[in-house]
Amino acid sequence: MHLLPDVRALCDSNEPQTVENPALPRYDLVDLAIERYTARVSKRRSEEETKSFFVADLGQVARQLTRWERNLPTVRPYYAVKCNSDPALLHHLASLGIGFDCASVEELRLVLDLNIDSARILFANPVKAPAAIRFARRVGVSRMTFDNMDELHKISAYFPEAQLLLRIYASDDHALVKLGEKFGAQLDTTKQLLKQAWELGLDVVGVSFHVGSGAQSPNAYRKAIEDAAVVFRQASALGFRLTILDIGGGFTDSNFESIARSVRESIDIHFSLDITIIAEPGRYFARSAYTLVPQVIGRRRHICCAAAEGVPDMLYQNDGVYGNFMNVIMEKERMAPRLYKPKSNSLASSATKQGHGEGSEGKYRYSIWGPTCDSIDCVTRGVTFDSEVQVGDWLVYCDMGAYTMTTATRFNGFSRPSDIVYVDSEATTDITDYI
Repeated sequence: MHLLPDVRALCDSNEPQTVENPALPRYDLVDLAIERYTARVSKRRSEEETKSFFVADLGQVARQLTRWERNLPTVRPYYAVKCNSDPALLHHLASLGIGFDCASVEELRLVLDLNIDSARILFANPVKAPAAIRFARRVGVSRMTFDNMDELHKISAYFPEAQLLLRIYASDDHALVKLGEKFGAQLDTTKQLLKQAWELGLDVVGVSFHVGSGAQSPNAYRKAIEDAAVVFRQASALGFRLTILDIGGGFTDSNFESIARSVRESIDIHFSLDITIIAEPGRYFARSAYTLVPQVIGRRRHICCAAAEGVPDMLYQNDGVYGNFMNVIMEKERMAPRLYKPKSNSLASSATKQGHGEGSEGKYRYSIWGPTCDSIDCVTRGVTFDSEVQVGDWLVYCDMGAYTMTTATRFNGFSRPSDIVYVDSEATTDITDYI
């Protein structure tokens, strides 16, 4: 696959497809990409089933980096590959100078294919298989995390020259996904772990933590940074010279500025200017850059009767919780799509507010279901539109770049990956999209 700036269509044609007006506002550009893709699909005469597709705006990624640098100028982002491992996104992030947080050999391979310096890669899984540690040594990825004694002994055996970061316990009780139960050394164990590392002759160079994915509390970062400073002092007393503080991920669009302010203030209090500070943002960069568009493949209307009164009609789309909508289950995310009717070439907003389906004023009310045979495959139980939805219409979901394609399963045989159309709302020349 060719990546920007030399992109090619991988659909019906091998020629690049150019959006004529590069000055279009971001959402108009995304909508234009939706119009073009669905028009192509409608012309196909193949028996192959249609599938959902993404529109990825790489310009939004660049804007998020600018926002990051404005609010956290001393913190270097290492993108969490687990959030969205789309190769085009990784390539774009690499071109912007961002580092990468990898959790597996496969993620390491993806990032190494970008031909970047291994110093821009952190193997940030505190518990790794021996084979994974040996692989990291072979490819020269030396920075990695640990949080337990057994991991130290594995690293001593398979990669004794590695540069280690001790991951400490941190938790935001209000985070979308809490990580403290699985990872992170408690403060009453860190001195013992550091002592063991010293006795094994290992090189501990820093401290890391992760308050949880989709963090909500600035205080969680304050507490974690304060605890990290304690571990820095413990390490110094043993003879280590720690130079890296990794403040993990959890950053979101909605509260980024307030979280960043808390991080800045806490770092100023507890740390000097001579350390390197990194972070592991994932959804912060990926979520808002991707729009997901499934097609309505079925509709079940309730026959008028007492039992059906007040029950919304049912829409079936070609993507669901076993595909790109796993967050409906994992993070209890509420979905409120827009409706695209290809015959009229118009995008109509859902009558609901984003994330709220009940009590809205739209004329047509529906529940939306995925394509599998499992009754848990429900995307939303209540959403309304001003127009009636027909089979063949498309539903447009914004902010779908985080933990969507990377968590999709093969359940029921619905395993074909979604197409991705790329646009760049920051481009100053004509914009080329590919699928």
